[in-house]
Amino acid sequence: MADATESNKNPPSGIAQDALLRRILDVVSMPASRIPPQDRQMAGDILLDMLFHVGERERRLCSVRLAGSREAPRRLLRYLAQSSIQVARPLLEESDAFDDCDLADIIRLTTPEHRMVVARRRNLSEAVTAVMVDVAEPPVVREILANRTAIFAEMTMDKLIAASRDEPGYCLLLVDRIELKPAHAMAMFWWADAAARRKILTRHAAERQEMIALCSDVFEMAAAEGWQDPVVRKALQMIERRQRNRGAIERSPYDSLEDAVKSASVTGMDAKIAQEIGYLSGIKPVTAAKILSDPGGEALAVLCKATGLKRDYLGLLWRALERPLELEPGVPHPRFSLVAETYEVLSVLKAQTTLRYWNWALSSAYSPAALRHAQSMGEPANEEAEFSTAQRTARLVFGR
Repeated sequence: MADATESNKNPPSGIAQDALLRRILDVVSMPASRIPPQDRQMAGDILLDMLFHVGERERRLCSVRLAGSREAPRRLLRYLAQSSIQVARPLLEESDAFDDCDLADIIRLTTPEHRMVVARRRNLSEAVTAVMVDVAEPPVVREILANRTAIFAEMTMDKLIAASRDEPGYCLLLVDRIELKPAHAMAMFWWADAAARRKILTRHAAERQEMIALCSDVFEMAAAEGWQDPVVRKALQMIERRQRNRGAIERSPYDSLEDAVKSASVTGMDAKIAQEIGYLSGIKPVTAAKILSDPGGEALAVLCKATGLKRDYLGLLWRALERPLELEPGVPHPRFSLVAETYEVLSVLKAQTTLRYWNWALSSAYSPAALRHAQSMGEPANEEAEFSTAQRTARLVFGR
């Protein structure tokens, strides 16, 4: 609509027309104590009809005058808000008269300039931010993510996390949002930059101390049943304090996890020893592969801290992956220095929770292709595929 008015910016207007417009504007702007609502609505209808035939100057005059009016007819306000940005700006910046439906309509029917102004409004609701995110303009989305008074629904955050994979500029803004859930953060870790990763690991990993304390007797119950219940076994794997797989040591050709890492640093990392490091660490092969292939390397710091490997073993693991420890003799490589610093700032419990979460989510048996097939056949989606946090994370990390 903003473009439709361009050809009618400055039509000729007489003294009578200008005076009449101002008088009717005075009526529309009157406080509720001075005018019945029926009179205001009629005056608004007349004013709106006049605005179709006047120029930019008159429309802007009305916009500025009505920006502070909560009683002005909303149809009139919507028309002005969908005019050119010069006309719309005062209303979009200041008017409290718009409800969520008005703002949603304005967002869908106007220009990126209009949406940028709306994105800066105070106290935007979940409904409005959802529409803004659906429009999917990166500059506007970044602006609304930086708006500390805007509120985002969980489903909108799901969309933003998925979008952040292709828009890295979202990641650091998302990390600072109070709506970000640990599940969101742990998924976004894999494509976030170093600054966002640091915040994810230090702010969004739980320490599970209460769960460990409250579920301590359940471990004994499950052990007495021989760990036969798969639901209990899977849940307790997320909660338990011990990280390394003691059973894997008995079957391993290596004496310990430390021994496997030392061997890899000498011979180099191959698929067999990578899988063995994963087993000894208590994680699945897919999780081990994701961690060992992480370009940034922060995932290696999580693995080492969670499994109790000393800092020296982080260097050995780095060397096993044929990554440089130094730029030149005596000068540490900046990437390894960053990873080593991440190792130092992480607590063991937070590192364990992060590693457990990755293992729980990334080894999910969910198949995106199977779900798409079921949906195309008109069959209902499996409730676990629809609601499971683990499977949602697996889709974000692996499913494209």
